[in-house]
Amino acid sequence: MGKALIIGCGGVASVAIHKCCQNSEVFDEICIASRTKSKCDALRDKLQGTTKTKITTAKVDADNVSELIELINRVKPDIVMNLALPYQDLTIMDACLATKTNYMDTANYEPEDTAKFEYKWQWEYNDRFRDAGICALLGSGFDPGVTGVFSAYALKHEFDEINYIDILDCNAGDHGYPFATNFNPEINIREVSANGSYWENGRFIETKPMEIKRVYNFPEIGERDMYLLHHEELESLAKNIPGIKRIRFFMTFGQSYLTHLKCLENVGMTSIEPIDYEGKKIVPLQFLKAVLPDPSSLGPRTKGKTNIGCIFRGKKDGKDKNYYLYNVCVHEECYKEVGSQAVAYTTGVPAMIGAAMLISGKWKGAGVFNIEEFDPDPFMDALNKFGLPWKESYEPELVD
Repeated sequence: MGKALIIGCGGVASVAIHKCCQNSEVFDEICIASRTKSKCDALRDKLQGTTKTKITTAKVDADNVSELIELINRVKPDIVMNLALPYQDLTIMDACLATKTNYMDTANYEPEDTAKFEYKWQWEYNDRFRDAGICALLGSGFDPGVTGVFSAYALKHEFDEINYIDILDCNAGDHGYPFATNFNPEINIREVSANGSYWENGRFIETKPMEIKRVYNFPEIGERDMYLLHHEELESLAKNIPGIKRIRFFMTFGQSYLTHLKCLENVGMTSIEPIDYEGKKIVPLQFLKAVLPDPSSLGPRTKGKTNIGCIFRGKKDGKDKNYYLYNVCVHEECYKEVGSQAVAYTTGVPAMIGAAMLISGKWKGAGVFNIEEFDPDPFMDALNKFGLPWKESYEPELVD
């Protein structure tokens, strides 16, 4: 049916590539490209005999627009799946514009030197993508991603209006290390150590890092401490879901993680300001990333479950209504299937599904779109089919 160029070959990309190969009805051909071609070749060699999808590989520097353009022109894909770093969103979008190719990513743009992530940079591409007649699908991971699809589904099927959304992200997995991050350490630590915020009554209210804590009893996991963070889907859901009064995002952290993080912060290891070291400029956070365990190595060590979902409160037929949509994922089962832990799995599966929606024509549009702007139903069906079945509750425990 179509061809995808997949940029990136880390943990999330590996899951998405496995899933593209499982969905060969849609993905006739994929090209895997990254700075380290040997990683792409190894994954191709592993998968080639197991799928009808034709797999090729390429080397590319995703910071280099002309290199990206040359690769896109050579491969001629129906879509570019950006599974590299969020620092590279804009260069890849520029290359897609130049070649009139559809674009998809899992996380919004973040400048390397400011630790500020928001949609404004990518939303500014809307007119150019619309005029070029191509689609940019932003945030097709889990959160953002599935959380937006859940919101669109709840609005379509369960509510006349949604007033409150609480997004809850619980990883109850144990990898056995005193301190490690479940996805790119640089991105993870920047996100966690930044100020939090929530959206209420038309504006963002900022909080100090980890200032707001709640304890929540997660289905199939139990009670966990969770903390309010800023997260990009707050921005797009506030814009795209009518009737919203408040949106919050909470993520669970164990005490050991928080203690280690505070210690690293106190000694300056989470800073993104370059320092002089032995005649060179180094960024402490990038050095820390180099000494921490690689998230892609955590798969065989990680045991337990994740639970990510949305609690909605609103009105249906004039009456107050509560509704909880969530997914529970088991780390060991993910590793058995695709060699990855559940954090990469829950992002990589929706990345494949989002690309499949565009290639198959189930989703169509010219411009820049967040995932909740499309019909959620075919995406929700695909979640059940490709390993992220969703569950629902009409009497959820609410977050105060």
